[in-house]
Amino acid sequence: MPKLRILFLCTGNSCRSQMAEGFARALRPDVVAAASAGVERHGMNPLAVKAMAEAGVDISSHASKTLDDLPDLDFDYVVTLCDHAHAHCPHFPGGATVVHRGVADPPRLAADAASEEEALVHYRRVRDEIREFVLGLPGNLPPRQAGPALTFTL
Repeated sequence: MPKLRILFLCTGNSCRSQMAEGFARALRPDVVAAASAGVERHGMNPLAVKAMAEAGVDISSHASKTLDDLPDLDFDYVVTLCDHAHAHCPHFPGGATVVHRGVADPPRLAADAASEEEALVHYRRVRDEIREFVLGLPGNLPPRQAGPALTFTL
């Protein structure tokens, strides 16, 4: 059975979508071919890299990218992880099913943190939420439909 081609999309491809791609590659390589991108490029978030390393997944070699940086835009699913990315999600020529799975933004949650350790609490919580979503793949995705792209919110 071919792997599902899933693109995880968020605003800057610095945190949430990178976490999702990292977990998909580490935990679901048998069923998912994962990629990530942002509607903008923000660079890798060092606290996201640190939180993922604590979970045993190294994303330190990942780079923040936009859709223009991806060589192939033929995905089965595009999973938007924030409202901004969902609102600005382009049409994908292959008719990808767009699934919105909104996840809180760790940098925004940690904006008032007094220390790195306090900030990491937010990154860890979001990381763990994303891990649970990825572990449920592909069962927690709606069925693919033939025809024009459809959008679902989970």
